[in-house]
Amino acid sequence: MARLLATFLLIVCSTAAQAQVNILTSIKPLQLIAQAIQGEQGQAQVLLPPGASPHSFSLRPSDRKRLAEAELFYWIGPDMENFLTALAKQHQQASIAIQSLPNLQLLYYTAEHEDEEDDHEHHDEHDHHHQPGGLDTHLWLSIPNALVIAERMATDLSRLDAQHAPVYQNNLAAFQQRLKTLDNELAQQLAEVQDKNFFVFHEAFNYFEQAYGLQHGGVLAINAEVQPGARHLQQMRKRLEQAGPSCIFTEPPAPPRLAFSLSKDLPIQLQEVDVLGVQAQNYEQLLQGLANQLKQCLSSL
Repeated sequence: MARLLATFLLIVCSTAAQAQVNILTSIKPLQLIAQAIQGEQGQAQVLLPPGASPHSFSLRPSDRKRLAEAELFYWIGPDMENFLTALAKQHQQASIAIQSLPNLQLLYYTAEHEDEEDDHEHHDEHDHHHQPGGLDTHLWLSIPNALVIAERMATDLSRLDAQHAPVYQNNLAAFQQRLKTLDNELAQQLAEVQDKNFFVFHEAFNYFEQAYGLQHGGVLAINAEVQPGARHLQQMRKRLEQAGPSCIFTEPPAPPRLAFSLSKDLPIQLQEVDVLGVQAQNYEQLLQGLANQLKQCLSSL
């Protein structure tokens, strides 16, 4: 009997030691960073399905249940995922708003489009749009920011699963080294196209552009989900005409009808670029894929 009891306790203790920390992230880029740190100790999950907009997703009861069960929940924050604000407050012990982490290198939208934004159709307070002075929430497209996020995730995992803390720290160190190498490779790859003209459907690439010396010449839709007004469309058509051979970068799942109409009869190519890494298997693939998509179009000009 004593031997059976000892065996039972050994099984229970072993199971507890192998328990995985339940990590949930709002969007895939954060899930890719979390998985790099968690490694073989678990499988980080993502809340939003592929193709869903982080600006206006509607939570299902099953989504609320997943969030309630998460031991760690990472989201960008209320400036991007307004629909998560109330739920995140209910789970403050487990929820980490990435935009509030110290040491991030954050960008803010300038007043360049202030007059143009007034010309857009009305949208309610839950829509995501780029107010002058507002935070650019696409912060995962910066390698220094990804490293800040990874460091916080390693700290959180080490706290909840102290037994595997050395594993998480080793995973962090390996991730840091891979991103240092990738950063150098991307800088070399994109140096060749720094002088090329391009426009963006939605102002989502600022962090990546700043890191690698790129600069878009205009934004087709200040709000990715709201049709621009006539004045803005006229201004953009004029800019496109003056730019000569150029690229317009659009994002899935936004339909490129506006891009097609504005670039009609002009020497402009359209290229879809995935900033959420829908097809990426890891964070490095997300950034490398973005660089490949940008260069593919720009190098052909």
